[in-house]
Formats: sequence, C-alpha cells, structure tokens
Amino acid sequence: QYIFSDDNKFRTWRRLWIALAKAEQKQGLAITDEQIAELEAHKDDINYEDAIAREKLVRHDVMSHVYAYGLQCPKAKGIIHLGATSCYVGDNTDVIIMREGLQLVRKKVIGVLANLAKFADEYKAMPCLAYTHCQPAQLTTVGKRATLWMNELYMDLEELDHQVSQLALRGVKGTTGTQASFVELFNGDSAKIKAVEADVCAQMGFTKVVPVCGQTYSRKVDYNVLSAVAGIGQSAMKMATDIRLLANFKEMEEPFEKNPMRCERICALSRYLMVDVLNPAITAGTQWFERTLDDSANKRIAMAEGFLAADAILNILLNVSDGLVVYPKVVRARVMAELPFMASENIMMKAVKKGGDRQELHERLREHAVAAAAVVKQEGKPNDMIARVEADPAFGLTREEIEAELSPEAFTGRSAEQVTEFLRDVIQPVLDANKEDLGQHVELNV
Repeated sequence: QYIFSDDNKFRTWRRLWIALAKAEQKQGLAITDEQIAELEAHKDDINYEDAIAREKLVRHDVMSHVYAYGLQCPKAKGIIHLGATSCYVGDNTDVIIMREGLQLVRKKVIGVLANLAKFADEYKAMPCLAYTHCQPAQLTTVGKRATLWMNELYMDLEELDHQVSQLALRGVKGTTGTQASFVELFNGDSAKIKAVEADVCAQMGFTKVVPVCGQTYSRKVDYNVLSAVAGIGQSAMKMATDIRLLANFKEMEEPFEKNPMRCERICALSRYLMVDVLNPAITAGTQWFERTLDDSANKRIAMAEGFLAADAILNILLNVSDGLVVYPKVVRARVMAELPFMASENIMMKAVKKGGDRQELHERLREHAVAAAAVVKQEGKPNDMIARVEADPAFGLTREEIEAELSPEAFTGRSAEQVTEFLRDVIQPVLDANKEDLGQHVELNV
C-alpha cells in the first residue's frame, strides 16, 4: 500500500527533480550548489496543503507540486522541472514504483517456494491418488504434487525477474518525446542532452532508458508487467483449488485457524487479478499517436489494484503454505480402495508365472474389475476385487500373494526422486541466492 501511495509518488517526484537539476548543472546549465542543497533539504517534507490548494486553481497535479516545492525552495524555484514535461515525473515514477512492487512480490513468491520446499521434501515418498479428469489414475506422491504447484510459481518468478531486467526509465524526452525543450536549453548539443538523460537514469538506479517514446512510455510496459504479476494468480488459483478438492476428500486441509476459507479467498482474488490484465491491454491499444489522457485514470487504478491483489494473494499463500495439514491414514485408505484396479497388470503377471494363460487371465481380470466397480458404485460397498481374484481358480493365487503386489510405494514411479532432483536443481539455487527472503510468516486479519 505504501509503494502505491501518494506520499511515495510525490517523494519520488522530488527525487527526480533533484536528479534532473544535478544532471543539468553537470552539463553546464546555470544551477548552483545552493539551489540543489535547498531542493535536497525539502525532498521529504512535502507541503501537501499548498499543493492541494494550488491544484484546485490550476487543475494540474504536476504544476501544483512544482509550485508547492517552489514555495519551500524560493532560491531554486526557477530551476525546478527545467525543460521537463509532466511525464518526466509521472511516467518515470510509475516505472520506479512498478519496480518496487515487482521486488516485493518477488520476495513473497520466494517465501512461498521456501515453505512448499519443506512440505514437498517431507512428503516426497507418501503415495497418494493421482487424477486425470478428476478420476483416479496412476499413483503419485503428496510431495510430488506440491512440486507441480512450485514449478508454476517458479515460472512466475522467472517472469518477474525478466520484467525487472527489462524495465527502462522513460528518461528525459520532452513533451512529445523529441527532446525539443532540451535542444533549446543546451543550444542543440545532443551529447549534453544524452548525458543528462544517462545521468538521471544512473541516479535513479536504472541501467537503461526507453530508446524512443511519445509523451509517455509505451503502455505495453504496463501490460507486460501486470501480465507477469497476474501469472501468480493463475498459479495460486490452481494450488488453492487443489487444496480445496483435497479437503473435500479429507486428505489435506489449510492450517488450523479460525478462518477455514483462505483458499477460497485466494481463488476469488486470483480471478480479479487475472481479469485486471485486460485494463492495460486495452489502454495500450487505444493510445492515440503520442498520447491520449484516457490512459491516466485507468492505469492509476488498474496497476495499483493488480499489485495489491497479488500482494494479498501471496500473503494468504504464505500463511497457508506455512502449515498445511495432511491426514496420512485417509490418504492411504483412499489409495488402497483404488489400488486393486491399478495393480491388475502385476497380479496377472504373477499368475502367468505360475502357469496361467495370459489372454484368459486378462479377460477374467477385466470382468472382475467391472464387477468390483459395480459393487462400489451401485451397492456402496468396499472394493472386493482381491477377494474375487483369490476365489478364481484360474489365477491360483493366495490372498498373501495378491496383497504382496499391492504395496503403494511400488506404483509411484520416480516421484520421490523427482522431488529430490527438483528441489536440488531448481529450487535450492533460488533459495540460496535469496536467503534474506526466507522465513516469512504472515498472520491474517480477517
């Protein structure tokens, strides 16, 4: 909330005005150290009352704040915002704020990954039902399923990092992006104009400015950034939905607290966040020529609320992932209820080794499976396929021999190894590189 607050915005405007003055002084404009010192002295004590009163008169936020800053800095009044257009502070500040927002969101994604890494490692070998079409399929493990959630969040993290690396300041470009006002200020000296822009860029902690622009930076930047942030909504909704379904199966639950609706809230906010991406997409497509003002009101809401939604989602995810509850006996019971169907191939091969006919046994197994499924679905009774095979002389197997083929651990493939490899090769390097972001805990106030 502070990152997208008015106070952070207007303080950043003043930092940009100071950076511009310093850069212009360095390239020979008549700006004194005393004027810059005066600007520095008032960079944080913003006289909001003066700015608000002025804006009622002139209906322009940037000019109102230039005026208010000038009241506090009478010696520097004439050189504030020298040669710049409103988008010098407006658009450059938007880019700076988006970077701050991306860095905070990134930190929380890493916190969720750290929580899930512990969970995945703890349950990497616990067999559980896997599903295709929400119907039981080959087994997986509880920990392996958690890596599916993690992998999507890891993809989000990579996209966040890409957007941070791509962010460029609008720079010092003038009213329609031509730098005409700076051509006047520096008597046509392009080298000095480019030096001012590079200087401001470095002072604000960026490595590059946009190569060309109109009055504003391309609004595709907003779309790209919010798309990366909204990717978190996709990953979070998928994970939260899985947990909600598993809670219905009584296999897993949110951490024990008074509020049992956290995953539902994640899904609700994620839906909002994913839809919010339409705003910058439409804004980017409706920018007439060098700029239209209908981008302004929309982007102020859409970008801030998109980041706030992602922040709230990640806070809930940090809370949920910090104490997921698994019920091993329920997980096992649900596995064993379905395993006889999945183990039929193994049972058949054991009978073949004892002299049975493979083709005949295959057909008889199919018949037993259909009959056992009917008992479960139509009569509501337990799966009796083992008893049917035991009673069928064609198989010649005892109950002990059949049950020997029903170890769930034998049906999870490389799940446990995959978890170990994924955590070691993909996640641990991220955690090692971001140790300051580990150990985050969130208490929800709902």
